[in-house]
Amino acid sequence: MARIRPGRAVRKINSQAWGRHSVSKPRKNFIKALPHTSLLVFNMGNKKGTFDTVFRLVSEQDVQLRSNALEAARQVSNKYLEREIANAYSYRIIPYPHNVLREKKFATGAGADRISQGMTLSFGRPTAVAARIFRGQTVFELRTSSSNKNVAITGLKRAAAKLSGTYKIKVEEGAKLALAATA
Repeated sequence: MARIRPGRAVRKINSQAWGRHSVSKPRKNFIKALPHTSLLVFNMGNKKGTFDTVFRLVSEQDVQLRSNALEAARQVSNKYLEREIANAYSYRIIPYPHNVLREKKFATGAGADRISQGMTLSFGRPTAVAARIFRGQTVFELRTSSSNKNVAITGLKRAAAKLSGTYKIKVEEGAKLALAATA
């Protein structure tokens, strides 16, 4: 059974984005069928609560993250937060995986060199969707009270461990947050 390629194969942003899929003008599609996204839930926790501290997981480099990597990060951090501070947080995923990733399948095994020689630099088939994250962009946003600071930081560190690239956690507390809400 064929497995998906590792994240290191697609994490660099080194070409233009491909996402042209139109329902209203199907003849103008560059991509005939979109692969499904693994990421379906973007807002978790208590969405209506008021919290005094915001924690943001911010990218320190340009990186491309597949939807299954974002989903894995979401699951591991949300499960930890739900166990430790159930219903005392609001958790959001900011980027949406729009970019369509393509790959040209290669045969492996005996005689594969004779089969896989055609179409050098071919367009490839759509295999997955990814979100393009640029330096300084927020990936996850977690709102909770300041008493849950250690749990929030641990939850975001667990999420960062599942993603390619390097990340830092930015914290906004009380007075700064109140000023931002009134502006």
